[in-house]
Amino acid sequence: MLSLKQTWFSNVRGDVLAGIVVALALIPEAIAFSIIAGVDPKVGLYASFCIAVVSAFAGGRPGMISAATGAMALLMVTLVKEHGLQYLMAATILTGAIQIVFGIFKLGGLMRFVSRSVVTGFVNALAILIFMAQLPELIGVTWHVYAMTAAGLGIIYLFPLLTRAVPSPLVCIVVLTGVAMYLGLDIRTVGDMGELPDSLPVFLFPDVPWSLETLAIIFPISLTMAVVGLLESMMTATIVDDITDTDSNKNRECRGQGMANIASGFLGGMAGCAMIGQSVINMKSGGRTRLSTLIAGVVLLILVVFLDQWVSRIPMAALVAVMIMVSIGTFSWESIINLRAHPASSSVVMVVTVLVTVFTHNLAMGVGIGVLLSTLFYANKVGRMFYVASEEGDRGQRVYKVVGQVFFTSADRFVASFDFKEAAPRITIDLHRAHFWDITAIGALDKVIIKFRREGTEVEVVGLNEASATLVDKYAVHDKPEAVEKLMGGH
Repeated sequence: MLSLKQTWFSNVRGDVLAGIVVALALIPEAIAFSIIAGVDPKVGLYASFCIAVVSAFAGGRPGMISAATGAMALLMVTLVKEHGLQYLMAATILTGAIQIVFGIFKLGGLMRFVSRSVVTGFVNALAILIFMAQLPELIGVTWHVYAMTAAGLGIIYLFPLLTRAVPSPLVCIVVLTGVAMYLGLDIRTVGDMGELPDSLPVFLFPDVPWSLETLAIIFPISLTMAVVGLLESMMTATIVDDITDTDSNKNRECRGQGMANIASGFLGGMAGCAMIGQSVINMKSGGRTRLSTLIAGVVLLILVVFLDQWVSRIPMAALVAVMIMVSIGTFSWESIINLRAHPASSSVVMVVTVLVTVFTHNLAMGVGIGVLLSTLFYANKVGRMFYVASEEGDRGQRVYKVVGQVFFTSADRFVASFDFKEAAPRITIDLHRAHFWDITAIGALDKVIIKFRREGTEVEVVGLNEASATLVDKYAVHDKPEAVEKLMGGH
């Protein structure tokens, strides 16, 4: 009971107000993403309602907003164009099923392999993309639009100095809508983006042939959407974790996103995932619990179905001001200062993640390349923290003391550290302060021992830790004559 109150009703007033702000901000984005995907605006709006409501109950990150997103919409374009809406609904259901499987197998835990530099780059790229998405609303327009947008930003940043009882983005939307209606300004509104639905969503079974041919058409798209959706959701959850200084259940989030997408597919919607922009709006407007996500979804549906005449009059300038605030608040300005203070490798990873994401508009590619770079830099760094010391032992014996990690990047340096022409009758390889990680390292050890033995030198290996010894016992060949003969080509 205490947990229920904590995750649902510990911040009722803040969550309700924040949910209303998010619902208003979701409308133009859902319509825009529907247009990108090539479907009717109601598909994106129904999807945003379904996904927000279901993830409020089933998701693993309280206060995070999930709905139809641009990243997912871009992946649907070809499927919709070639096969139509019914195949998109089927693909959305399959996407959800795949995400549930990912959650069951705890793939959400893979987020621990994403470095802080990649997360920062992801955040900065999204901030830039959010800002760039507003530019079409600010190009080739009258001065009224610029004045309204500037006034909106003024309200957003100055109103909190008077009171924080009401979220300033909500005040911005209400005030600018009232001003536009009172003055009769001829500026672009939400209603100009597309027709709003006039009925509640109904259960629809996708009208597609349930065959292997259909599966072959939708599976590649569904798998891609599942991966991209979970990647964006996991990254967003990590960012919200940082904002709220709380933890979230990443594997439950995987399952929750899957359930939400299945519901969306059966109610005539498209696939979606977590939205960093809307999640930040929710946080900055005071939303913290699952209630804010539920309110956002429910209010969204009420607004577009029952209050569409009013919602359609909201000037886009008001929502542009809100999204500019989101982009400014999302961008990690500290990361610019840290470019010189942090290690060069971390800065490179962050900058490359930003550039790839912004220029490709592909979040998965940006993060994937960032993770790959982080891995390469880490492997190179660890591989360089390695050396072999040589010293005289008793009765002409030579002792080689190996310090560091031996794996594919340091294996060649390991082999090159030994003098195979040395006349010592016996050598000892001391591995007390070393660790062997892979078969490349084991192969290097084999090579060293076999080369010494060919020179007539007796070799003793000491100090192998348990994990390294297990690898040596399983894969090493230096004590297996037939394997040595094969390795040396029969010589």
